[in-house]
Amino acid sequence: MQEILTNLLNLLGLAWWVEIKTENPHCTYYFGPFLDEKSAAASKAGYVEDLEQESAQGLVVTIKRCKPAKLTVSDELGEKASQGIGRTLSGQFQ
Repeated sequence: MQEILTNLLNLLGLAWWVEIKTENPHCTYYFGPFLDEKSAAASKAGYVEDLEQESAQGLVVTIKRCKPAKLTVSDELGEKASQGIGRTLSGQFQ
């Protein structure tokens, strides 16, 4: 039931996401969706750890309601915010 509610909120753009921007590589990653802010906050450490293990640097983490079009947006690949590469790190819903 919780997954159905989360998917409905995501469809409406009301689900919570963990947004992580990195300086190197220059990317924005989205992890979620989550039913509430508390659940997203509880998961952020794992995403940060995954990115740090991949040698990402200069991480800025934000938890917010949004509806990302892509899970990964990379400036280094010449992508704009409306274009991106879907990517899954451990623990991410698909």
